[in-house]
Amino acid sequence: MEQKHAIGRRKSAVARVYVVAGSGNIVVNGRPMDEYFKEGTLQYIVNQPFEVTGTAGQFDIKVTLVGGGTKGQAEAVRLGISRALCEVDAEAYRPALKAAGFLTRDAREVERKKPGQPGARRRFQFSKR
Repeated sequence: MEQKHAIGRRKSAVARVYVVAGSGNIVVNGRPMDEYFKEGTLQYIVNQPFEVTGTAGQFDIKVTLVGGGTKGQAEAVRLGISRALCEVDAEAYRPALKAAGFLTRDAREVERKKPGQPGARRRFQFSKR
């Protein structure tokens, strides 16, 4: 199997994911996944596509991450892995990933701060007198 490539995005995080047949190693920005994502919940998010498709330990993953926080990065990696698995074998993996919702790009972004107020929607306290 040749190398497959996919991109996952979430908030301001961008993950470029490269998938090759292997033994299940996941490397993120040159570091092992459990060293990069220290929280167990984030490691769980990254491994979800493999659990849904039953392919744990069958592919080596190399990820390049840019931007965002740790949660957004983990979800960007999940989307990238899901898309890459669909490139490997769409007929086998796509229905399970689609049903789990891992192929949907979460388009929610942070709303910009507006001038004359402290945040995007928050207003300064109104004083009648």
